[in-house]
Amino acid sequence: MIAESDAAGLHAIVLAAGGSTRFGSAKQLVRIGDRPLLSLVAGRAAEVVGHALIIVLGARAAELTPLLKHSPGSVVVNRDWREGLASSIRAGVARLPPSCAGVMLVLADQACVTAEDLRRLAGAWRRQPLCLTAARYGATVGVPAIFPQHLFGELSELKGDTGARALLRRHADRLVKVPMTSAAFDLDTPDDLLELNRS
Repeated sequence: MIAESDAAGLHAIVLAAGGSTRFGSAKQLVRIGDRPLLSLVAGRAAEVVGHALIIVLGARAAELTPLLKHSPGSVVVNRDWREGLASSIRAGVARLPPSCAGVMLVLADQACVTAEDLRRLAGAWRRQPLCLTAARYGATVGVPAIFPQHLFGELSELKGDTGARALLRRHADRLVKVPMTSAAFDLDTPDDLLELNRS
């Protein structure tokens, strides 16, 4: 599976630079099962793309980097993380190699998205590699999502804390939607963690 992904030129960027203000502490450190959340999400992405993985850190980068010592991916520190999600997307896209045909954006707080979910997303993109491919959950279409190379320039121009959803709307005519109910859950608050542990 990893060799297939590498051959297709698919990379993944795990966005993990936020300050966890609503959570009250570094949610990337929260243990889900026997692993810290950041390690868990990066590991699931690595199952799909192997070494073609970039993890963007920002707040508490020095504290979080050791969690990734066994990850096959590379770490990028976004010094502008306070600007919001767009700055992390720009930092990750800037590190993509010229051979990259598509990039999968993954949020570090989507704790319920599995490696199998990401494989299905990648499979849908490989069938139509010039299209955007995004998770659909309820009435929402969003990340995880894969953007083809011809949109990297637009990803690099994003500003603020809105992420890439504007691109999904702008290119709705070339958008493949993959049902993914697990993507509806974000670990943003302590109550979210209680809900996750109950489920």
